Formats: sequence, C-alpha cells, structure tokens
Amino acid sequence: MESPEKTDGRRARAVASRARILKAMVDLIEDGEIQPSAEAVALRAGVGVRTVFRLFNDVDGLRQGLQEVMDERLAPIYAEPVHGTLLERLDQLVARRRIVFEKLARPKAFADAHRAQSPSLTAAHQTFVRRQRELLLGHLQGVLPASAGFVEALDLTLSFDVWRRLREDQHLSADDAQNVVLRMVHAIVAEFGG
Repeated sequence: MESPEKTDGRRARAVASRARILKAMVDLIEDGEIQPSAEAVALRAGVGVRTVFRLFNDVDGLRQGLQEVMDERLAPIYAEPVHGTLLERLDQLVARRRIVFEKLARPKAFADAHRAQSPSLTAAHQTFVRRQRELLLGHLQGVLPASAGFVEALDLTLSFDVWRRLREDQHLSADDAQNVVLRMVHAIVAEFGG
C-alpha cells in the first residue's frame, strides 16, 4: 500500500503538469497554431506525450481545460466596474470588450472550429454568450432605457461575433473595429433616447 505522502506527491505533480499543458496549449494557440498537436503541446509544456493523454482522456477535456484557463485570465477584466452615464459606461465596455475579444480571438476560433463535434464546446459557447449579456446588463443596471429592443441591439453590437467579423472578414485594425463598434453603440443610444 502506498503512503499518503507518495499519493499526495503524485497528485500534486499531476495538477502541476495539467496546468503546464493547458498553459502550453493556450500559448501555442495565441502564437497562431489553430490546432496544436499533442506533441507540440507536450514539448512546450515539458512533459511527455503520454502525460498529455493520461491527464486529458480526450481532446474534449483539453478544450474544456482551455476554456477554464481563458476564463481565469479574463476574470479580472470582467470584474472591473464601470461608472458614469449610459454612454460613458458603454464607451468603457467597448474598450474592455476590445481587450477581452483580442485575447480570446484565437482560442475562441479553435473552440468554435470544433463546436459541431462537441456538446461541451456548444454548451461553453452558449454560456459565453449568456455571460456576455449578463455582464452587459449588470454593468448598465440603473441606466438602461426601458426597451427590450435597446438591449437586443446592444447585445448584438457588443458581441464577439460582430468583433470577429470586423477584424477577420472586414480586415479592420483593432482601433478601427473599436471605432465602428462605438459608432454603432452611439447610434443605438440616440435611436432609443438613452
């Protein structure tokens, strides 16, 4: 029978290896590799390929871990409060979403590319969309006009999908994309009399 110290040591090494593997995965994706191989992840993490497969039974587990790492990295940005009038808060939120969406662009593209084959990635995407809306509503509490159309227009305009389209399909710089989103937000506020 193994001693508790030996079991605890093995568990601690597995947790540390898992964290290194996930960090390596995120780093490779952020460096531009859309689908890093297990070998590339293992090499970057400083572990064996077998360790990658032992700690992540399937690719879905690795993708879920990737989502967890991104959530941890972005949590401090999400937690920052916004202040001021409706327009002042929206300007702050547009700037904040630029930071978040730029950091998420490659990992999200990786996850979205596999969403059709993965119920957990589909659920993660739905959670991401719902969370963005909840954050928007929370940050604008007390200054929102009483119009469902206003919220729907803002939710769409401040979505990752709009950001990705501006950046990837329309080839705008981050500054230009932010300016377009700001103009749309200001037009929505003017339309609804906020």
